[in-house]
Amino acid sequence: MNKIVKSVLAILMAGIAIQLFPYGRNHANPPVIGEPAWDSPATRVLAKKACFDCHSNETTWPWYSRIAPVSWLVYRDVVEGREHLNFSEWRGGSRKGESSQEITKEISEGEMPPLQYYIVHPEAKLDGPAKKQLIDGLAATAAGSARQ
Repeated sequence: MNKIVKSVLAILMAGIAIQLFPYGRNHANPPVIGEPAWDSPATRVLAKKACFDCHSNETTWPWYSRIAPVSWLVYRDVVEGREHLNFSEWRGGSRKGESSQEITKEISEGEMPPLQYYIVHPEAKLDGPAKKQLIDGLAATAAGSARQ
């Protein structure tokens, strides 16, 4: 029994100690610079539901994003998501020039949203018709932005 108590205490102390690392605590949402000219309000609603937490400057930071080590994972996902595609800093696609074909491919193949996101956000997992509507809407939005 003594080993179990010591193990539990060690785990608790490690859990408290990792809270001292500041990584993952910057929950600033930069200003929205510009959004795409959405092809329809429905496309924006679907994108907001399934994509905006990681792919915009309008992230809703849940309570668990303040507790390490989960905060590290959430922060990393948001930073990487914004780097690849940011609907709040729209310049005809993304900062890194990701094409609409790449974006829609990731959605259609089930890579987006990632499993770890929709486990805690089941509303982000779109059914077949909603997923198709989002893919078609994003393709049309990107095509419209490219013409501007």
